[in-house]
Amino acid sequence: MVADIVLAVVQSGRGKEHRMDSYYEIPVIIPAYEPDDKLITLLYALEQAGISHVVVVDDGSGAQYEPLFMQAAKIENCTVLHHAVNLGKGRALKTAFNHCLRAFDEAPGCVSADSDGQHTPSDILACMRKLWENPKALILGCRDFDAPSVPVRSSFGNKCTRKVFRYLLGLSVSDTQTGLRAIPTYFMKELMQVKGERFEYETNMLIETKNLDIPILEVPVETVYIEDNKTSHFNPIKDSVRIYLIFGKFLFSSLSSSVLDLLLFHLFCIMILPFGEEIRGIPYIVAATVCARVISAVYNFLINYRVVFKSKGNFAATAGKYALLAVCQMMCSAFLVNTLYGLIGGAEVLVKIPVDVFLFFASFVIQREVVYRQKSSLSS
Repeated sequence: MVADIVLAVVQSGRGKEHRMDSYYEIPVIIPAYEPDDKLITLLYALEQAGISHVVVVDDGSGAQYEPLFMQAAKIENCTVLHHAVNLGKGRALKTAFNHCLRAFDEAPGCVSADSDGQHTPSDILACMRKLWENPKALILGCRDFDAPSVPVRSSFGNKCTRKVFRYLLGLSVSDTQTGLRAIPTYFMKELMQVKGERFEYETNMLIETKNLDIPILEVPVETVYIEDNKTSHFNPIKDSVRIYLIFGKFLFSSLSSSVLDLLLFHLFCIMILPFGEEIRGIPYIVAATVCARVISAVYNFLINYRVVFKSKGNFAATAGKYALLAVCQMMCSAFLVNTLYGLIGGAEVLVKIPVDVFLFFASFVIQREVVYRQKSSLSS
């Protein structure tokens, strides 16, 4: 009892802290760049819905939009933050995260929504409630992209991206580009350090859930596109290039390792073959495969550990798991290439290419899910 009284006095003295008793008090953040009256309509609707805190970020919209943001600031539950120049949606989200972490440090997190009216108050509340019930999960408000009202560019882009996510990250997300997200407090702190200033930041956010082992929960939401989504500042070409460039590092390591492995394999075949097709009972193809794979595997491991998967796991333990995988992959490659070459003949390299392409995809999945996967202390 005494401890509770002391805590209450300390909290009241701080001024910015208060205990949240309802998910209606979770702050809703709205990045806005050159918005129209739909923003004001949304803000009044959120106020009527009983949502206690809304944070709008004016992302350098300019003097022309000052009256609209002044009107927003007059709404009782709304705080407006300003960027002097346009910095992008990613930066606007970080600005809002920083404000919420300071002003609402008792909140389980925040909910981000778009300014163009795509997200209804009832859907925003549904994500707030889901976060309240699951304060350690990222909540996504996911649209139905098979609905006839969805613009072609939005449907096609999302369906392609979610397939890439499923393979490259092992994340099954039905709406990779949704702006309606409920983000836990501890994840907001991590996201302050995540790269990305524009639309690619939301993709980086999903990637970071994999790195930190943060669960993703989905909430079905109404699919609303106003005027065929003409007010969206998402450029389907420029911003998609930014998003897909994120995945370049995943492919570079394995592809460059494969090229190195093929070149070394060819070189070792040339060097070993003059001594005979077998050396002490070992076929020259097997010997060349082993020599090439040892060198390319060391290169591949170092790149993957430091750059691709950015592993925080124990170096020795991770290296041991990778070595075991590399040995198994090497044995499979040597066996399959030697067997197929004996059956169909031809050039050894041409036989090796399809075998290693298959093993490349299998190896990537195993590395992603087993070798470099570590349990984050944040999610415990």
